[in-house]
Amino acid sequence: MNNITFPKNFMWGGAIAANQCEGAWNIDGKGASTADVMTAGDKHTPRRITMDLEEGAFYPTHEAIDFYHRYKEDIALFAEMGFKTLRVSIAWSRIFPNGDDAQPNEKGLQFYEDLFKELKKYNIEPLVTLWHNETPLNLVKAYNGWASRELVNFFATYCETVFKRYKGLVKYWITFNEINALMRPLGNWNHGAIIHEGTEYFIHQKDNVNMRFQALHHQFVASAKAVKLAHEIDDHYQVGCMICYITTYPLTCNPADILKAQKEDHVLNLFSSDVQVFGNYPYYIKKYFKENSINIITNEEDDRILKEGTVDFYSLSYYMSVCTSEESKEEKVDGNIMGGFKNPYLETSDWDWQIDPMGLRWTLHHVYDRYQIPVMVTENGLGAKDNVEADGSIHDDYRIAYLRDHIVEMGKAIEEGVDLICYTPWGCIDLVSVSTGEMEKRYGMIYVDKDNKGNGTLARQKKDSFFWYQKVIESNGALI
Repeated sequence: MNNITFPKNFMWGGAIAANQCEGAWNIDGKGASTADVMTAGDKHTPRRITMDLEEGAFYPTHEAIDFYHRYKEDIALFAEMGFKTLRVSIAWSRIFPNGDDAQPNEKGLQFYEDLFKELKKYNIEPLVTLWHNETPLNLVKAYNGWASRELVNFFATYCETVFKRYKGLVKYWITFNEINALMRPLGNWNHGAIIHEGTEYFIHQKDNVNMRFQALHHQFVASAKAVKLAHEIDDHYQVGCMICYITTYPLTCNPADILKAQKEDHVLNLFSSDVQVFGNYPYYIKKYFKENSINIITNEEDDRILKEGTVDFYSLSYYMSVCTSEESKEEKVDGNIMGGFKNPYLETSDWDWQIDPMGLRWTLHHVYDRYQIPVMVTENGLGAKDNVEADGSIHDDYRIAYLRDHIVEMGKAIEEGVDLICYTPWGCIDLVSVSTGEMEKRYGMIYVDKDNKGNGTLARQKKDSFFWYQKVIESNGALI
């Protein structure tokens, strides 16, 4: 039993993304996206970008878990768990196959209309991400992705199209998933849709720091334009930012470590949301730009656009924390987008991510204290290997323990005054891992019969965590 009370209208649910679950990558008028030309990898082998498809290569997004054809079955399972909301994303290239098309693809528009209506049938509120780690591939080939200012208007056209089409079906929107991921070289392809000559592995891309920050500026402007458009089309629309929050502690109480942790928090975690919530570039980023020879090109109207397009709520992904230090040679650990020094007080997952539920509570206070707008935890979960028993059962106590501990800390944050309104743990159903392309790095409470090589029946199976989360939602967080 949990003696902390969650708000009566708290939005319990789960989160998925189009490129990791839909499949149907080239049917009903959909164009190729940046995710569709990434081969499978694993924990030790990075995924490859192949711009043109290679015979014999395996592209896990092409079928993914076939949510495109099975969404009714999956939504029925989400409803059985008691979901109040489902975070989904729209594949831009399903609406505008090339990204710069004059007219949208009606079959793509109809698919998402049917999807949102199916959710509404079960009283599940759609929480819709407009851009989630995929850009129409043509926009890379023709414009070099978000490095080009032209994508701002293409994105605005796409947003206006879906805002008008789904008026009355959707209330909550997120502009860019983990927008701050472009702060890291890893973000070149997955987040910026930027390609450099001579690049084969996306993790090992050549890096042009200035180009990355130019791309990020274009996404800031595109996000602000989307927010303003949404409010003009429907004043009931609520639009938020989404940050990959890597909670970073100083490894020691050495003042140098404390200052380093503060700087990394400013630049890697807070910068992007400062722009999207406050509508301007923060003071501290000027020195960072100077230190890294970053000189971005802006238009005269950009200051006004950013100020007019500030978000209504703040959302974040939270999986783990790391430590940082000026001098330490301590063991390092991996993480979502970035890793850091190992914290001796924490355990790690199968993929070497540190498990830190109390860090989520600290982070919720940190961001709410800064922004004073409603907060959503839109990704949180444990990637692990699951074993199917002879009787078909899947005992994932490790996942239950991870989620339980984080929910407890969320409840404490709410009790302490944080306006947390939503929790959508990542991968409520098993799906393709964006970092490795694996299926066997499983996050779901619903098992999907598919392996890393694409073999399997795609049959769905409830894990122990399914029944546990069902009780959590039914009791509004009391039975954990």
